[in-house]
Amino acid sequence: MSIEKFPIHKLPGISRIRNMAAKYYEQQLLADVVQAGSVPQHIAIILDGNRRFAESMGLEKFKGHIFGAKKLEEVVWWCQELGIKHITVYAFSTENFSRSEKEVETLMELFAEKFREVARNERVHKYKLRVRVIGNLGYLPEKVKRAIEEAQKATQGYDGYTLNLAMGYGGRAELAEAVRCICERIEHGELKSSEVDEKLISSHLYTADLPDPDLIIRTSGEERLSGFLIWQSAYSELYFCEANWPAFSKIDFLRAIRNYQSRKRRFGR
Repeated sequence: MSIEKFPIHKLPGISRIRNMAAKYYEQQLLADVVQAGSVPQHIAIILDGNRRFAESMGLEKFKGHIFGAKKLEEVVWWCQELGIKHITVYAFSTENFSRSEKEVETLMELFAEKFREVARNERVHKYKLRVRVIGNLGYLPEKVKRAIEEAQKATQGYDGYTLNLAMGYGGRAELAEAVRCICERIEHGELKSSEVDEKLISSHLYTADLPDPDLIIRTSGEERLSGFLIWQSAYSELYFCEANWPAFSKIDFLRAIRNYQSRKRRFGR
């Protein structure tokens, strides 16, 4: 066999060398990000590509969501390592209910299990991670709502970090709900129409007590927001990554942060 056709990846120890090189690169990226200093205080992530990841691994589609849930746990602690205070993730949209009954049922079981785990997670309590769900919970099964209530109650007093999970969420629906609430207040004489401004609208959104996201990341190569945080994303920096969500590595994460740090934010000025 000629040297040109020799399968290099089969050489003894080549995987170990690649892993060492990747680890070294990861450490260099982390050092660069820490040295730059200006990390976002609020990042939002569209968790895309769970099913595609499963298919690429020859697995049933629903298993991609299990890997995706594990990846979210990792990313939360990567954020904690950098001092990123707020994370908002697009976990399940209103449109996702149109998927197959089996997939939706599997996802609901997974959500219920993970929320119950949050209430008992030692690291959650150690770092005072507050967990909240934003969206229309009326769409969710009772068992999921009970698990969400358990997780939120167990972490409601924490102010170290915040993890918001958008479930049963649609950006247009969120805005419509805010407008309805403001209209009702005007009808009841609590407000005048002349008092309606951007600040008032923001105060009626699910994220009213949070700063707008500095950075929004979407995985799987898709380059759109799909209705995620329509109002809040007006001046967010956007970063699109080719990796499917379960394959999103710490290197991918650090590249997104470093890319954010390289941008000059003007906020329309």
